[in-house]
Amino acid sequence: MRNNPTEPERRLWMALRSSRFEGFKFRRQDVIGHRIVDFFCPARGVIVEVDGHTHDAEVDALRDARMLRDFGFATVRFTNEDVMRNLDGCLVRLQEVLLTSPERWAGRVERMSRHHPPTPSSEEEGET
Repeated sequence: MRNNPTEPERRLWMALRSSRFEGFKFRRQDVIGHRIVDFFCPARGVIVEVDGHTHDAEVDALRDARMLRDFGFATVRFTNEDVMRNLDGCLVRLQEVLLTSPERWAGRVERMSRHHPPTPSSEEEGET
């Protein structure tokens, strides 16, 4: 699947890759437990699945509940049609979930800021 993604997965990946989406890093086709998920944001523990019409909603709900129970990872699901017809709406929904999910490595950010002074903005660089 990684070498031959569906068109909806490819479109969503183009929006998520290289930390393009709100600065969040995503992995594609990541293995978590016994499952391969379409996309995963490790900093927030959010899984993103893009589902075709053959998915069973009840089975998916059980899998999602198990992911939350066993790993603490929330799952956001979009249909192929959602991604193809309303990618912006999918991204707005994903942004809401990411911003309301707790940072899994909050202490890491604090440690990094102690060792690395903030970079001045371009406006501050010109001032004397």
